[in-house]
Amino acid sequence: MRVTTLPLAVSAYTATSALGLGLDAHLEALRQQHSGLRTNDFSSAPLPCWIGRVAGVEHVALPSNYAEWDCRNNRLAWLGLKQDDFLTKARAARERYGAARLALLLGTSTASIGATEEGYRRLENERLPADLHRTSIHTPHSLTAFVAAALDIKGPCMTISTACSSSAKVFASAQRLIRLGLVDAAIVGGVDSLCDSTLFGFNALELVSPEPCRPFDAARRGISIGEAAGFALLERIDAHTDAPLHLLGCGESSDAHHMSTPDPLGVGAELALRDVFDRAGLDATQVDYINLHGTASQKNDAMEAGLVARMFPLHTRVSSTKGLTGHTLGAAGIVEAVITLLALRDGFVPGNAGVSEPDPACSEHFAWHNETRPLQVALSHSFGFGGSNACLAFACADRDACTR
Repeated sequence: MRVTTLPLAVSAYTATSALGLGLDAHLEALRQQHSGLRTNDFSSAPLPCWIGRVAGVEHVALPSNYAEWDCRNNRLAWLGLKQDDFLTKARAARERYGAARLALLLGTSTASIGATEEGYRRLENERLPADLHRTSIHTPHSLTAFVAAALDIKGPCMTISTACSSSAKVFASAQRLIRLGLVDAAIVGGVDSLCDSTLFGFNALELVSPEPCRPFDAARRGISIGEAAGFALLERIDAHTDAPLHLLGCGESSDAHHMSTPDPLGVGAELALRDVFDRAGLDATQVDYINLHGTASQKNDAMEAGLVARMFPLHTRVSSTKGLTGHTLGAAGIVEAVITLLALRDGFVPGNAGVSEPDPACSEHFAWHNETRPLQVALSHSFGFGGSNACLAFACADRDACTR
């Protein structure tokens, strides 16, 4: 049975990643297929791999009244909020609706754990050093608490941590809150910064590639971990907004197949797809483009290639952009949602970066190079550990307004 949800206007959005700061930098990197990956110069011990590091995070200064939240993850969040005039637009939404009628929903997989790691490396008499003895940064809610304070938001504030689907699932939570009348608008997003826990943790799972990641390549060797921040403002479609880009719906599932491996048949991913079709009132034939989860791990890419081949008509174009950004983990959902919105806005399909020889399992749906074409409906896939799956459906409601 279809449970169609009302679409929402995406009235502001931004991303900060290894590709650069803000929408223009991302669009230019996508058009040039310029990767932001670099050899690992971050981890506290040598680890031969490539990473997607955001330049300049170390030099970001939080305003003095937010000093208790100072850490790499929150610095990255602050840097991201200041791109594309998002900070101003978010504060204008707070004034328009009231601080208590604006929700804040952020995804992260590690929050500020990097600061906790540093604290344990620098223990003083078996205690955290004085400069890191701050409870506000040793909690999974540190990111959302900081952003809520910085934006003076008094409405529902939630941290969603479902691994790599975290900042995709925030869209679904926002849509529910607005539909139920609990809030009038929502700021959604996600931030994850580089830290030893993810670099060495994924390496222990034998998932980290010693070379730049190559999603859907026949000889792919694993993921490249990146960091990123991204945000979007969601509002009802009414007289108060003329935003041409809309969130049509969100699909979710939890297949619980394995703690770190997707169901090889893509059962959970397909459930999430069918859920988004029902909620958005769509079917597969209407989808013009899909930004795939495409991590460059052996099992994810095989599962997703099979899913695309059996569920979508050949006119649907698909690609992964993690070969440019790296896998930004809890921020992947929002970064790739922003890339999907850019593709819709400017009418182009970003090529599947990093491939030398496509995996034979890949169908004709794959765009190995950039393509220029009008797009009406696009999806963004996010599949997390433990079988936590999310699919987002976006649309360009006004083609003339979308294309610059």
